[in-house]
Parts: sequence; C-alpha cells; structure tokens
Amino acid sequence: MNIITNSQRAPAYMGGVQAVVFDWAGTLVDFGSFAPTQVLIDAFAGFGVKISLAEARVPMGLAKWDHIQALGRQDGVAQRWLERFGAPMANADVDALYSAFLPLQVERVGQYSSPIRGAVEVLSALRARGIKIGSCSGYPRVVMDKLLPKAAADGVVVDHAVATDDLPPGGRPGPWMALENVIALGVKDLSACVKIDDTTPGIAEGLAAGMWTVGVAMSGNEVGLTEQELAALPEAERERRGAVAADKLLSAGAHYVIGSVAELPAVLALIEARLGKGERP
Repeated sequence: MNIITNSQRAPAYMGGVQAVVFDWAGTLVDFGSFAPTQVLIDAFAGFGVKISLAEARVPMGLAKWDHIQALGRQDGVAQRWLERFGAPMANADVDALYSAFLPLQVERVGQYSSPIRGAVEVLSALRARGIKIGSCSGYPRVVMDKLLPKAAADGVVVDHAVATDDLPPGGRPGPWMALENVIALGVKDLSACVKIDDTTPGIAEGLAAGMWTVGVAMSGNEVGLTEQELAALPEAERERRGAVAADKLLSAGAHYVIGSVAELPAVLALIEARLGKGERP
C-alpha cells in the first residue's frame, strides 16, 4: 500500500511541572563547586603536574574519568604533562589519575558539600506541591554514596539520584541520567520536566532529554567563588562575573539562567505559564 502520512501533531502537554532534576555540586550543595575541582588539582599534583583552578573548571559537568581526559587535552595542561613525562597523556595515564583522584574525592566530598542557601526550602516547597525531585551528577556512585547521607542530614533530600557510572551509555552530555530519573520517578511527560545545572554539559544533558533547562550562574562552576568571596567583590565586578557565566549557560541552550537554586520557584512559574499555552522545551 502507499505510505499514509498523519499530519496531526500529538496533543501538547498543558499541565504543570511534574519533576525537577537537580545537579549536585554548585547547584544544591557546594557553593562555587570546589569539591570536584580542588581534588583534581591535588590528584594532578601527585603526578608532578600543576593545574590551576581555572583549568580544572573547564570540563566540569563531565564524568570524572572524562573530565581528567579532557584536562589532559587542554593546551596548557597537555604541554606540562608532555614536559613531565615525555609523551602525551594516554588512557592508561587517565586510569592512573582517576585511581588517585577517587579516594581523595570520597574522603573530601562531605567537606565541601554544605547546602547552598535556599536549597532546603526549595526542595520542601516542591515536595509540598507534589513535584518529584530527581538528581544526577558527574560524581561516580562511590562518591554519591558518601554525599547522599551527608546531604540528607543537612536537609537536602531527593527522591532519586543517578551517578555518572550507573548507566551503560555513560553520563553527560548525553541524556541518559536525566531520562533515568524520568523512569524511576514515573513521570509521563518530558515537557513537564526541568533540568537545573551549573555546567554546560549539564544543560546539554537536559536539552538532549527534551526538558526545560535552567542554568545556575552565581553559585556554580562558572563564577567559581565561595559565597563569602562573591559577597566581598565590588558590585560591578560581581555583576560582570555573573553576566559572563550567564552568557555561557545561555549559549549552551539554557532556557533560563538564575543566580542560585533559591530563585528556582520564580522560573518554574514562568515555565508553567508557557506550558499552559501549549509550549514545549
């Protein structure tokens, strides 16, 4: 028979937000996202190669093995590695660095992972509205298992958490961790889901999963300062750094950018207004 085309589109979802999938470091906990970056600096130092905090932040959001590999390919780091060892960083070197990094990360993740101001209250408000709370991270499972009890003791409790090595396809920037939350939480409509993250791979993850995406600028990796350091800056410099971070997240495709998780409820209201008009991410 001849091919018959159905020109009708599936009905648009016009309800409210059903789930929010949160990143961890820089989004829910660890203002400035220091736990992953500082430990990477220390791991490289153990091999006699110095990397800066700014260099360590460039690949943030990736799985940590991928993060180390990406660092080894950055111009400055690659040159210093070559000078130290006489050859470019190979996968075996990445394995060795990852093996050194992992126990340090497990040991120190709790040290840096205090809740970001407003996180506990936002999660409580979402739960009161019946919105499901997912999460995912560039951390491997062994680190997440150390982080989750500490976060829960501090009042940061999620309904589901996916680590970057939980799924066979891997982690960001692919959609798999975000979609695993959809399955685990039993959410029916992808356009009813919101992904919030402070890194460009995390924004790419949410977009690939068909979700609304919200970038976090001031508390996250792109500004990369503690809350106290940020507050101490002159207002003009604080605004400049926030604008640079926001531009990067918007360029990655974020639908909205906020300063910190405390501002999320206002964004959810904007998203729900668009959903009510039949818009999709």
